[in-house]
Amino acid sequence: MSETTAPVRLERDGDVAVVVLHNPPLNLFDQAVFDAWERVTGELVELTDPARPDRARAVLVEAHGRVVSAGVDVHLFAEIAEGPDAVARGGALWARLLRTVQTLEDLPVPTVFAAHGLTLTAAFEISLACDVLLAAESASFGLVEIVVGLTPSMGGPQRLAERAGPARARELVFTGERYPAAVLERWNVVNRVLPDDGFAEAAREYARRVAAGPTVAHAATKRLVATAARHGVRAADDVVPAVSGLLFGTEDLRGAVASFLTDGPGRATHRGR
Repeated sequence: MSETTAPVRLERDGDVAVVVLHNPPLNLFDQAVFDAWERVTGELVELTDPARPDRARAVLVEAHGRVVSAGVDVHLFAEIAEGPDAVARGGALWARLLRTVQTLEDLPVPTVFAAHGLTLTAAFEISLACDVLLAAESASFGLVEIVVGLTPSMGGPQRLAERAGPARARELVFTGERYPAAVLERWNVVNRVLPDDGFAEAAREYARRVAAGPTVAHAATKRLVATAARHGVRAADDVVPAVSGLLFGTEDLRGAVASFLTDGPGRATHRGR
């Protein structure tokens, strides 16, 4: 399988690494898609490495086709459930997939997910691991695993709880309903709802704008927010001196301060170092 025909592939848009899901007609997550997703997340670690001169400074996840994804190919679950050692193999599957989600979540650059249409199960869970979730007006979302007797197991419930609170997380999973983008924006699950017309380019432009920022400072922001979410505000306070102190050694801070004093605010060009 060539890079151009892989169901998940990487493209480059300037400083943005673009992950493209394309497994027509419904972008179902089957074994080939999960394998490709695992490979691509590993490549993202290399592409965003701060030591790399041409590093990507942001990541955008998008999908091609009518929908973002209609979910997981249920044949994958049937093969495990009907075979030997189903419990052990099921646990191994979730452990593997959670590692890919956590790898995306831990990247040292901003990550943006662009949802232009229906976004179910695995794709929705992946979107929740991104820093920013953009949605078109006509997009809708659902964790519908109850239809096959499962609970979402790629991190969806716990990341929903972080964004919308435990009660909303339970509601989304218990009902298995689809929710429009506007509702999830009100619940703080979706960051921004954008017009359908021109959505793909608007999402790209958003990612480019974030990529043009102070990349090391963005990484510091991610660490502080993650520490607060996982361990509490005081724990995040405790790491501020080390995390934010390092920023005084960056080219971006020195250049931005000099630009501010000379030309005023908002005129600095950041290089990501």
